[in-house]
Amino acid sequence: MAKIKHNNFIDTVDEVIAGAKKEGVLHLYAEDQILNGRTIQIKGKKMFHFGTTGYLGLEQDNRLKEAAITAIQKYGTQFPLSKTYISNPLYSELESKIEAMYGIPPIITKNSTLGHLAVIPTVVRDEDGVILDHQVHWSVQNACQLLKIRGIPVEMIRHNNLNMLEDKIKYLATRCKKIWYMADGVYSMFGDFAPIPDLMELCKKYPQLQLYFDDVHGMSWRGKNGTGYVLDVLKSLPDNVLLFGTLSKTFGASGATLLCTDNRLREKIKNFGGPLTFSAQLEPASVAAAIASAKIHLSPEIISLQCDLSEKIEYFKSLLEKTTLPMIALNNSPVFFLGTAMPLTAYKMVQRLFKEGFYVNPAIYPAVPIKNTGIRITLSRHNQKEEIKALVEAMEYHFPIALEESGNSQHKVNKAFGIVETISTVGNLEPKKNLVLQYEVSIEKINKQNWNELLGKQSTFDWDGLCFLENAFTNPNYPENNWDFHYYIIKDKKGTPVLATFFTYGLWKDDMLAPESISLQLEEKRKQNPLYLTSKVLGMGSLFTEGNHCYINKTHPLAKEAIMLLLEQVETLYHQLNADMLVLRDFEEEEQLNHIFHNQGFLKINMPETCIIQNAIWNTLEEYSASLSHRSRKHFLKEVLPLEQAFDIVIKNQLTNEELEQAYKLYLNVKNINHAINTFTYPIEVFQKMESNPQWEFILLYLKNKEKEQSVNPLIGILFCYKNTAHTYVPALIGMDYSYAKEFQLYRQLLFQGIKRARELNLNKIDFGVSATFEKRKLGATIFPKVAYIQARDNFSMELMGTLQNEDKTR
Repeated sequence: MAKIKHNNFIDTVDEVIAGAKKEGVLHLYAEDQILNGRTIQIKGKKMFHFGTTGYLGLEQDNRLKEAAITAIQKYGTQFPLSKTYISNPLYSELESKIEAMYGIPPIITKNSTLGHLAVIPTVVRDEDGVILDHQVHWSVQNACQLLKIRGIPVEMIRHNNLNMLEDKIKYLATRCKKIWYMADGVYSMFGDFAPIPDLMELCKKYPQLQLYFDDVHGMSWRGKNGTGYVLDVLKSLPDNVLLFGTLSKTFGASGATLLCTDNRLREKIKNFGGPLTFSAQLEPASVAAAIASAKIHLSPEIISLQCDLSEKIEYFKSLLEKTTLPMIALNNSPVFFLGTAMPLTAYKMVQRLFKEGFYVNPAIYPAVPIKNTGIRITLSRHNQKEEIKALVEAMEYHFPIALEESGNSQHKVNKAFGIVETISTVGNLEPKKNLVLQYEVSIEKINKQNWNELLGKQSTFDWDGLCFLENAFTNPNYPENNWDFHYYIIKDKKGTPVLATFFTYGLWKDDMLAPESISLQLEEKRKQNPLYLTSKVLGMGSLFTEGNHCYINKTHPLAKEAIMLLLEQVETLYHQLNADMLVLRDFEEEEQLNHIFHNQGFLKINMPETCIIQNAIWNTLEEYSASLSHRSRKHFLKEVLPLEQAFDIVIKNQLTNEELEQAYKLYLNVKNINHAINTFTYPIEVFQKMESNPQWEFILLYLKNKEKEQSVNPLIGILFCYKNTAHTYVPALIGMDYSYAKEFQLYRQLLFQGIKRARELNLNKIDFGVSATFEKRKLGATIFPKVAYIQARDNFSMELMGTLQNEDKTR
């Protein structure tokens, strides 16, 4: 009944990347005739290179170059045959060198992405389960999609959240033979580490737990023989740990390597590991370069190379620590992250550093949460101290300017990243001199006529409707239906309204907009824990209301300034409430709003379409029928109008206790079967308050008796309808007995009766809200696409909410 078009993750990413590309900070081309690792030329500008992942600079080592050239001359540019049949002549030497490094025979893969696709579906059995750190590399997450097809549970936790990890382990412990936790050793954006000692303690506590580490960013610059961060902590590889290292990035060549102590499992992966069987093998030049690099890793030279890089890392850190720059996870890895929070600030900062002669990487969604946008700066041995010092000086100088240019502040950045502030970094929001803000926490503090002129012509959020909502959703006994209300009206100095809106703060289910298949699984878990996977959300409008919740006088010269003032205010409130998510809804898509909201750290998502009948001015059923399309008219005359005679239709302003109980049961029937928009169930108290409110009425459908022995007609359908003071009729909720739904086209009949009642009251607009657009269109509704803009403290809540997921049709 409520089919919803879900947002496409690829479309969302495309829009974000396209915005960064337009700003000139992504999809660039190096123009150098010769690369040396220290500098790079882009658009005619030579810059110092602070964006490499070749931390030791081995990609420029002459020994690797000469080995690759010799291999091409001796063996050709490739060895075009699957490694299952025969490996090129250099492979055995490479494998022996890697084994010497780790003390374990390796599996060599074309790259880490193909390696994960080969290994994960092989090692994870049908009786196992998987838990992913939310920030584990995309290649690991992508490989785990193949597990879902086999019915293997794949859970996810917030980044490095050990309490959540333990809860997931407990949940899977009775369901799975082995439980695989997959994480990065060193994370590629913030440069922070997996909590390996704590994870090993969990392994002792839960013997089922297996660890799977992608340590490509911890490779070479750390550990004995450059075997990486994970082994540097562990010292030796336990039997329950699988480790991926890389032969590219810092290693200086190409390929990746898997290490595991289980000889039988290793052979199974080699015998049939998907891409290992069917993909081309590494080119001779890559294998030869990897052999040359492995020789360096096995020599004392690797220690001096590591020390050289470490000295530069410590120097960079010492300079940064003397600044107030919001650096995230300032540790001893070569990956550094300057937080900007807003994408626009990141773009401005990157552009400014480019002009100063420093190449750095913008870090944007989905690599980081949209509100944790920033700049990734990586160090290599190529970087010299003089340019490191100059970079810090440039960052110090340009960061406050970039903040000002983008309407940002360091206070906002610190809030976004949870950085404890000193007095010097805390600043007050500069008031907008041309605007006057009214902020209230009750609609009763706002002039009724003014509110209704601005926002009172739709849904249930005219002034009277909001009085009802404030009363109905004050439910201390039901935290999921206990809301705080926040109202904002912004005027110019002359008193002319420029913007008006309201927000509610409360709990949302993380899967509210997810495909039904996902919600059905989560609802099973909520039988034990009703608030499982819920988030605190500060959202424009409310979950009870639909429509344009934000009035903007777009012709006013201060319209953009008013929007920016609103964002400042609600983001301050968002942090004060410690909410998990901030949602602006429901807007018609406009390029200007898209640009403003994206640059301020919001992601655009599709919302369910809303259905409205406008200008319903017909006087007879014949006129109504004539207003429909030919196909809809035929449907109405055949499947709706003739069945009206099967019902006794009663319209009431108040219900008896018995009627209210029956009506609530019918509402529950619909709510319990419909998870397309998965909100919380309203308690009966909401309906009791509805029943005592003069703006509400009820359309009740009783099935006429077919058998004389029945003394009472059964109530089988009800519409809960709000009469908006501005000529709008709102059938807000519905209840049905599904045993009669198909035979009597009950849903369509209820919609039709709502339309008839609106005309009887001379209300020309009927707001049918969201879902079931196909059915509502048949009865004359116009469909309006809507979008929302969301920011969250991490990507985890957003993706679980379903706004960025495609429907998983395998479940």
